[in-house]
Amino acid sequence: MEREAETFIVTDENGKEITCEIIMTFDSDEFNKSYVVYQIVGDESGEYFAASFNPDDGDEGKLGQIETDAEWDFVEEVLESFLEDQEDEEDHDHNHDHHHHHHGEE
Repeated sequence: MEREAETFIVTDENGKEITCEIIMTFDSDEFNKSYVVYQIVGDESGEYFAASFNPDDGDEGKLGQIETDAEWDFVEEVLESFLEDQEDEEDHDHNHDHHHHHHGEE
């Protein structure tokens, strides 16, 4: 099942449009914000970026800078556990042993 990658466009300081792929979104009750983690499509570094957004803004939502260390720590924790889950899933896929051994064949 290929998940359709969700993308959005950001415009950098030079007015250049950059296509970003959403890695994950999540909410924080503590900070009362929603966050998006994304990567730049075609970016060789594979770097992850994060921003806050207000889900009530709908599609016109502007991404906000994450300003506090506490928020960054929170975002990094969520991202790390997410990536670990991803890796686990990938590992499981490789280890599926589809040979069923039937002991004492009739």
